[in-house]
Amino acid sequence: MIPVPSGMRVWLAVGATDMRRGMNSLALQVQEAMKRDPHAGDLYVFRGRRGNLVKILWHDGLGMSLYIKRLEHGTFIWPAPANGVIGISAAQLAYMLDGIDWRNPRLTWRPQIAG
Repeated sequence: MIPVPSGMRVWLAVGATDMRRGMNSLALQVQEAMKRDPHAGDLYVFRGRRGNLVKILWHDGLGMSLYIKRLEHGTFIWPAPANGVIGISAAQLAYMLDGIDWRNPRLTWRPQIAG
């Protein structure tokens, strides 16, 4: 996991994103659809249609990085489509990446007891 400082801005691209997109086309989506600068140092999070895959785009000042996380069970909690972009905190992102509902922190999937 990337170390996300507590003051970093995190933006969710509301709705589903084509997960075949790469770094350049996601940066273009940030510019055109979200009206933001992908080189500003913010994190931009995109979710696929099935809901179990997210991509995070981040420019750290030296270069662009693309991180991908897939949940084996459950889905990432995602807001309903509103205006295209929603800002969340770094702590809420950490909850989301752990499969926990970032709006009301609790596990969304619990493993079965072995045996």
